[in-house]
Formats: sequence, structure tokens, C-alpha cells
Amino acid sequence: MINRKSVEEGSGELFLTFEKLDFMQLGLLDWFVEHGRHSIPWKLKSDGSHPKNNEALNPYGIWIAEVMLQQTQLHVVLPYWERWMQTLPTLLDLVQASEQEILLLWQGLGYYSRARRIHKSAHKLLEVLGGADSLDPSSWPSDLKTWMSLPGIGRSTAGSIISSAFNLPKSLLDGNVQRVLSRLIANPRPAKDCLPVLWDLSDQLMDKQNPRHFNQALMDLGAMVCTPSSPNCIKCPWNAYCIAYSSRQTQKFPVKAASRPLPFQVIGIGVVFNDFGEVLIDQRLDGVSMGGMWEFPGGKKELDEEIEETIKRELREELGIQVEVGDLLISIEHSYSHKKLLFIVHICHCIAGKPQPLASQQCRWVQPNELDQYPFPVANSKMISALKTYLQKDN
Repeated sequence: MINRKSVEEGSGELFLTFEKLDFMQLGLLDWFVEHGRHSIPWKLKSDGSHPKNNEALNPYGIWIAEVMLQQTQLHVVLPYWERWMQTLPTLLDLVQASEQEILLLWQGLGYYSRARRIHKSAHKLLEVLGGADSLDPSSWPSDLKTWMSLPGIGRSTAGSIISSAFNLPKSLLDGNVQRVLSRLIANPRPAKDCLPVLWDLSDQLMDKQNPRHFNQALMDLGAMVCTPSSPNCIKCPWNAYCIAYSSRQTQKFPVKAASRPLPFQVIGIGVVFNDFGEVLIDQRLDGVSMGGMWEFPGGKKELDEEIEETIKRELREELGIQVEVGDLLISIEHSYSHKKLLFIVHICHCIAGKPQPLASQQCRWVQPNELDQYPFPVANSKMISALKTYLQKDN
């Protein structure tokens, strides 16, 4: 049973004693056999079959998938992962790839720092393998410390990689699992405020005989049954143990942290042409959001400033050029996790100056039909589509 006082006080010590823990584990695994997701490609052997308990899977594809899955749902990740594995099927292929190739493969997934961390991690992993065959699962690390030493790999991602690849009992605590466990104990605080308690619970629940299947079952339960807005509690194998369900308060949990209104900004963007019909793009600095990606130049609109003046000023400050602002190409609202932006994009013509990367890594003139060769953020990709339509009409 659950020591409710420990939950409320946020103790990170053991607070659960399940008299029927074995029934919970078996119940979840039985549910998984019938309802779980069994065709996730990185959880299968190369011939498409399921690994046995004593069989290891190559961690490479699992690692790539787990990083892609950070802040991203499975159905979104699948086509990106398949394209990645076709293009960069091994660790050595990844090490030899350029950052631009990797960002192009990642284009559209968002959180682009994840892709750049993968690239850095690949070089570290190659050192860890020390010349061993990366196609041999036994040559890869199977301990939390090594995986967590890699950029962007936390305890939950590391645990998922290790349990999936080696069937070792390493617990996890991704968003789905946090939600399941928060409802199970009717956690009175936001998950981020009591992670030690939830980690403790995840550790206790772990089925040490079947960790690979148990962890996947736990994630599937959160994704398919214990969903954020409409949990299907009747079909949950753990409803007999769930305090939120028994108290009819499933909608109350997990408790959400107080949200703050997102700041709103208007961004003026110039799609700048020269006399040769080429378009100007620049590459974002490393170390900033979406570093290494390419974009059309522009910047924040100042108070009481006309958007045309914003574009002229930003291009003068960032690239040292003067432009004539022409037709409105497109307006795009785009939300990030920390802010909302309105992009107002105008067709422009360069009338003076030679572009210089005063606030970027580099800038270059390219033909419009070459834009697809460069990795752009999602909002810029929409601008490219609008530009193609605009040029077709112009012709």
C-alpha cells in the first residue's frame, strides 16, 4: 500500500510496499502482450523479429530514436528515424557526416540542438568503443554513467536505451511514465517538483526479469491508456491500484505547474534578391537556438516601428546591406516552448552593399531552387513554400 504522508512530503526514500507487486507487474505485461506496440523498428532485430530475453540489440538505432523522441511523439519520429537509418546506418557513418547533413536529416523535428548533440556524442562513443566493431552490441556501453556522460542524455533516456538494448533493469521516467505514476499515487505536486519520489516508484515497480518489455509496457500505458486529457481507466491494468481512479479524480492529475503567458514578438523577415535572381540566406551562430540552421535574415520589430523599416534596419545591422522592401510574401504565426512569434515576410531587393555575416556564421547567395539543399527551421520552410508559389505566379 502507499504511504500517503511520504508522497505529500516529497520524500525520495522508499515509500511503497506493494503486497501484490507481482500482480501489478504481471498485469501490465499481460496487457502489453495483447495491446502494446510491438512493431517499433528499433526494438526489433535486423530481420524484423523480436529479441529473446538473453539477446542484445544494437544500441545505435535505439539511441538515435530515444533522442528524437525527446519532446516528440512516436508517430512523428518514425519517418525521420527511418530516413536517418537509411542515410546513416552505422555509428561510423554518423561520425563521418557533416553537421549540415545531420541538420538536413533533422529538419522539421525541432529542438535542433538535439541533432548537434548526437553528432558530438558519436565521436565520444567511437572513443568508448576503442576500435571495436560498432555493429556488435557487446562492444557498446551498458552502464548509466557512460551514457549520461554524453551531451543531451539524462537518466531516463539512458535507462531506456540500456533496457531496450541489453534487457537490463534500468528504470525510466519520461513524460508518459511521469503521468502514469502521478495518477497512480495521486501526486499532489507537479512532477518536476518531486522527481526523486517518482524515480523511487519507477525503481520499485521495475520487473527485473523482463525490464525491456516492462519499460515499453509502461510507456505504452501512458501513450495509449493513461493519456493526458481522456484516460481510458476501464482498460487500465492498474486501475485497482490507482488512487486517482479510485477517488474519481483522474482529471486532477498530474498536477500542472502554474503556467506563465508566453511573450509575443513580431519579426520582420526579408527574402532578398540580387540582380542575378539569387536569394540571400545566412547561417545561425553555434550556441544559439537552432544554431547551424539557415534562415532568411531579419529581426524583432521595435515599438511603433513600421515592419518595412524593421526589415531595412535589421538587414543593415546584421548584413551591412541596404534593401528596397517590396511585396508582402507571407505572415506566419509560430509558437515555441518559450515564446510566440509572428513572422511578417517581404520580398526585398538589394540596392547597396555587399552582405557580411555581422551576426551570423556566414551568408550566401543561392538560386531559389537550391534552397532545399540547406537545413531551415520549420517557419522558414513555410516561407520557402510561399516563395516557390510567388515565383511561379511571377513567371
